Amino acid sequence: MRAVVQRVSQASVSSNGEYLAKIKGGLLVLLGIAKTDTKDDVCWLSKKLANLRIFNDSDNMMNISLKDSDGSAIVVSQFTLHAKIKKGNRPSYVKAANSDIAKSLYEHFINQFEIDLEKKIQSGKFGANMKLALTNDGPVTIIIDTKQRE
Repeated sequence: MRAVVQRVSQASVSSNGEYLAKIKGGLLVLLGIAKTDTKDDVCWLSKKLANLRIFNDSDNMMNISLKDSDGSAIVVSQFTLHAKIKKGNRPSYVKAANSDIAKSLYEHFINQFEIDLEKKIQSGKFGANMKLALTNDGPVTIIIDTKQRE
């Protein structure tokens, strides 16, 4: 699994002119699922994100996790995170999971993330063409790959 995690002061996701998710502050997580991903990847990433200390404390130091803040989260599926561009100019997505597997793991991730955060999260619509709007706070953007555990 690959995740692009952005600390945001606001974010929203819409599809066909309808809002699917909207938050005032927290994390926007773009989630790419590979063919080789398992529930172990889901659990590791969910716990890591819930406890990732990237929110400022009273001394303006990144010392607070989403779990310990009043922030919210949006998770959006994004298979293009597994794009390979080694040959030519057209990306290959052969490492991305097929939609049945990806959707199942995406839904499992959302459920696990809610458990680890101990709060409800919002999400995009799997497989839909979506429009994202966000204000990156910091800017803080972190890329996480569960296969490399970094």
